[in-house]
Amino acid sequence: MKPLVPTSDFPKRDDLIYLNAANVALMYEGCRATISDWYNDVAFNGSINFNESAETEVFDSIHDLAAQLFNVNPTDIAVGSSATELLSSLAWAIAPKKGENIVSTDIVFPSTIYPWQRVANTTGATIKLARGKDNYLDPDDIVKLIDQQTAVVCISHVEYGNGQLFDLEKLSDAAHAVGAFFIIDATQSAGAIPIDGNIVSIDALVCSAYKWLCGPFGVAIMYLNPKLQYNLEPGLVGFRSHKDMWKLDPRKIEYPDTAKKFEFSTMAFGCARGLEASIRYILDIGVKTIFTHNRLLTDQLIAGLIKQNAQIISPVNDKERSAIVTVNFQGCNSATLVQKLKHQQIFVSLRSNTIRFSPHFYNTKDDIGITLDHIRRLLKIIK
Repeated sequence: MKPLVPTSDFPKRDDLIYLNAANVALMYEGCRATISDWYNDVAFNGSINFNESAETEVFDSIHDLAAQLFNVNPTDIAVGSSATELLSSLAWAIAPKKGENIVSTDIVFPSTIYPWQRVANTTGATIKLARGKDNYLDPDDIVKLIDQQTAVVCISHVEYGNGQLFDLEKLSDAAHAVGAFFIIDATQSAGAIPIDGNIVSIDALVCSAYKWLCGPFGVAIMYLNPKLQYNLEPGLVGFRSHKDMWKLDPRKIEYPDTAKKFEFSTMAFGCARGLEASIRYILDIGVKTIFTHNRLLTDQLIAGLIKQNAQIISPVNDKERSAIVTVNFQGCNSATLVQKLKHQQIFVSLRSNTIRFSPHFYNTKDDIGITLDHIRRLLKIIK
């Protein structure tokens, strides 16, 4: 298996094996250089180049690129500083009322449900969480919680703890059958798993940049279904919220009739430009190509771990697996093994007393083979 990308695109030390994209992915070199160039220009030139016209148009390219990533229209895309910020603004915009409920899971990353809990604390809406068992959640248990009072179903496309991939079409159909909004956090899938907004009916999607998109902290994107763009009023507003942002009229906000109404303020604009470079790079390779590459790496990883009697916590069936693989070894403390691997310059994560591997398209079969060899040796020492 040849490397999918040149090592120069993800420069790192030769003795380092990084299998931790689900935490923070390695940043694409073109992204880093773009960010650096933008900040250098502002540092030396102030607003000479980044003038009012440039600030007005600063998100145009990322709208186009993110639209290609999800096969939607550029007017359906909003840019923010974080997925949590965008989701919080959306939660206040929808603001489920007393007597209504929001459905999610109890194994979801907290930032996916906390914005809804905050709104519910004010409005009196109810939070209903499907309960996982042994860090796995039966999708039917989510569907069972959806009823005529459900206003929102908000889940992670891929669960951060076990890598479980949810069937979006099934959950979307269940939500829409009762008139609920279907909203997903794609932070653990975008850039690694194909998402087609024309195939699956999604009302909104939020996504951070610093994981599988190989971008920076400080920027995130949101897809908003066209049917919601006119009626919703964002929960967070600022001078960019006005359809003519330089009108600077404090008497009245006139929102754009697109997802742009959720872009409300100044932010780390250089990070947005960097994310443009990362998304363009991923699109050039192709998300389907990346998905296939990562699947081959995890095939090798899972097979090797099973040979070493690992307990695989993640789903291994084709419909529910992702590039996140979490395991335990009987009689071995997971935290100790993660630390020992770190000493060998192999980087993975500890999550809920399990070891989480998350290889990405810059990894190779050699990375997996070396990692498995070190685990085999370390298990003998630790035990």
